[in-house]
Amino acid sequence: MVRRPCVADQFYPGNPEALRRMIGGFVEAGEREEVIGAISPHAGYIYSGKVAGILFSRIVIPDNVILLGPNHTGLGETVSLYPGGLWETPLGEVEVNEDLARLILERIPLVREDTLAHLREHSLEVQIPFLQYFNPSVRIVPITIMHMDLERCLEVGKALGGLLKDYGEKVLILMSSDMNHYESEEVTRRKDMEAIEEILRLDLKGLWRVVREKDISMCGIIPAVVGLRACMEMGAREARLVKHMTSGDVSGDYNHVVGYAGIIVK
Repeated sequence: MVRRPCVADQFYPGNPEALRRMIGGFVEAGEREEVIGAISPHAGYIYSGKVAGILFSRIVIPDNVILLGPNHTGLGETVSLYPGGLWETPLGEVEVNEDLARLILERIPLVREDTLAHLREHSLEVQIPFLQYFNPSVRIVPITIMHMDLERCLEVGKALGGLLKDYGEKVLILMSSDMNHYESEEVTRRKDMEAIEEILRLDLKGLWRVVREKDISMCGIIPAVVGLRACMEMGAREARLVKHMTSGDVSGDYNHVVGYAGIIVK
């Protein structure tokens, strides 16, 4: 079973050399650190690639990565895990860690085996070339999540973190999310920082509350809460903002922007 790319030549170059050059242009030199989790944007690379590139430049990519992202298409199960096989990108194929996928399916009843949700979903796909660039041996467990209430998000996150804590190998929890959408630069930067401040405090109820009360269109709020709760179960004690920018920094249109944040969790 091979999952073919659905947004190559749209969100990022479909040519391997061009894609590698583009990612290389986003990379910054410096020491990388081991982290438990990270939040990365998922827009077209021309807009959010710099944030993602700086984020991935700062962290060690282990051989196993759990990918948590929103389901934009509405297809498939509420919590959809792609159970096995390979994911293809222009940089080659990435193996799904079937043993870890099976453990998650066995231990967390809300997570269901499903490939339909992943066929046309971009939020996880755009992370993979960055993972391949920094660790060609990486294996993944892709999970997309539709809407759930806070209680279920915390339940799934706690169960996932407990499972990974006992797994015996290092695993990175990579959460895919853009921030506020299609408001002015001024409004988006203010709203983004209100959400980011709650993330940096690891206050998940605070994040949930502020996103809803302030009408912040953070599309990955659900996978972020699940992933952050898992990170906390694994011992996370701090989160740090690595980079924030908006699409206006690239397009010059500051009237309708999307916010992007790169955050690490330790």
